[in-house]
Parts: sequence; structure tokens; C-alpha cells
Amino acid sequence: MGAADISGNGNDGITHLMKVTSALFYGFASFFITVVNKTVLTSYRFPSFLVLSLGQLAASIVVLFLGKHFNIVKFPDFSRDIPRKIFPLPLIYLGNMMFGLGGTQALSLPMFAALRRFSILMTMILELRILGIRPTTTVQISVYSMVGGALLAASDDLSFNLRGYLFVMITNSLTAANGVYMKKKLDTADMGKYGLMYYNSLFMFLPALIATWLLGDLDKAWQFEGWNDSLFLVQFLLSCVMGFILSYSTILCTQYNSALTTTIVGCLKNISVTYIGMFIGGDYVFSWLNSIGINISVAGSLLYAYVTFRKKAPAAGAGSSSASSDRKSLLPPPGRIDNV
Repeated sequence: MGAADISGNGNDGITHLMKVTSALFYGFASFFITVVNKTVLTSYRFPSFLVLSLGQLAASIVVLFLGKHFNIVKFPDFSRDIPRKIFPLPLIYLGNMMFGLGGTQALSLPMFAALRRFSILMTMILELRILGIRPTTTVQISVYSMVGGALLAASDDLSFNLRGYLFVMITNSLTAANGVYMKKKLDTADMGKYGLMYYNSLFMFLPALIATWLLGDLDKAWQFEGWNDSLFLVQFLLSCVMGFILSYSTILCTQYNSALTTTIVGCLKNISVTYIGMFIGGDYVFSWLNSIGINISVAGSLLYAYVTFRKKAPAAGAGSSSASSDRKSLLPPPGRIDNV
């Protein structure tokens, strides 16, 4: 009896550790790639976010192909039913990447961070409609605080850019769809996280290459004068590799937590991005109302982080299987996730 209890508590501890660790890993990857992308696209004035997204797709394909070849990672070989299994994830994945980079280029990082919080509300709604996950009242209050703060910040954005706002709102919709459908495919597609990453990138590389060529961005990138700058080249390659790492960390966080948790962790890293962004890119215009709105949104993010990641002691008689109602409200029923 005692041994079983110890084992159960150990498993609970490991599970909780994986939840927190995967969230921290995703938060770091999301923070780092945002800063690197902003530096490449704004500080160095690289002319095409589409070409940068192609580099990120190519890096994911090469890394995973070599990993499978050397038996470092495992995922199914290609078959004719794979596109059907993972659709519409490749389209969502590509659109999310491209429009996200476009928004990063067009907006200051503090404003980009604030507007990205709309994806949280969208994710919460999609989780309710598609996965049947109903958040608790505390979670809803934190989400509404984040979105309300973002609205307040946007109301006094002195560097308003319609194109950037449009790109970010499209990205928010795609981020919500990507998180929810990723969770669903991890449960049902029998491909694992590496298979989803590889085939998402593989299927979308050629259409993205053709679209980039038709829009003339390949020629713009070819004529860019910064290719001889070794520091720029290092950051460009870092951005490409970090695209793969971000995809992996996103799937890992979604697997061990929930789509909504993944979305909000991505916004939590904007606490740092918001203030660092005032010095990176040189395109942020300060105002008090904008600053207050951003801080309200950050406070909502911190409230959600506390509710989601606190580890409650097991209730009397509940045993090691007890968990907080806040966490249960965000996690789908057990499925094939454990087998991925």
C-alpha cells in the first residue's frame, strides 16, 4: 500500500515537472525567436519575412530528416494517408509563421506583444467548442484582464500600422486554431510530435517557395546587402534553427499542458519582450495609456500562470490522483497523448 502511494506520488511529481518544464522551454524559445526575428527584420532591415519563413521551414525539414536517418527521432514514413491525417495543420502552420513574421516586422515589439494576447481569448473559445474544455471563473477573469489590457494599449498606439494590426489578428486566429488542432492531432493522428513537425514543414515548403517567388521576395532577398555581414548571417541562421526549436517546444507544451496554456505561456514571455522591445528596433512610441494597458495585460498573464502551475497538496482522502479544478478545466480527457 505504501509502495503504491510512493509510486503514485512520484509519477505525479514527474508529470507536474514535465508540465512546468515544457512550459518554461516553450516560453524561452518563444522569447528568443521573437527578439532574433525583430533584429533581423527591423534592425538589419531584411526585406522579406517570407524568405525568413522559408528558412525556418527548411531548417525543420533538414534537422528532422537527419534525426530520423540517424535514429535520433522516430516518426512514420510517408504514406498517402498522412496528408488526410494531419490536415488542416500544414496550412495553419504556414499561415501562422508567415503572418507572425509579417506582424513582427510591421509593429513595435511592445505593441506586437499586447495584440498577440487576443489569441488567448480565441484559443479559449475554440477549446470550448472543439475540445469541450470549459475554463474556471478564475481563468476567465485572467484571460479577460489580458485582452482588456491589450485593448486599452491599442487605443493609444502612437505608431499605429494597419497592415501590422491585420497581420497580428490573422496570426492570433491561426495560433488559436494551431494549438487546438495540434492537441487533437496529437491525440488521434498516431504520428507523434516529430511526425507532425516534419510533415507540416514538408508539405508547405514548395507552396511557400512558389508564393515567395511570385511575389518577388526571393529577388529582394538575393539583392540584400547584408549577406556579407557575419553578425547578420549568424542571427539569420539562428532564426531559422529557432523556428524548428519553437515548433518542437510548442508541441511539447501543448502535449503536457493544454492549447490555452501554450498560448498564454507564449504571451507571458512578452513581459520581457515588452520592455526589451523599447530598445530593439527603435520603433516603439511611449504613451502612459499604452503603458498602463500593457501592464494590465501582463497582470492578467501572471494571474493565469499562478492558477495553472500552482501545485496543490492532495485533499484528504483523495490520494495522489487529486488535482486542482483549475487545471482539470483546461486539460482534455486522457487519450493517446501518453503514447506519443
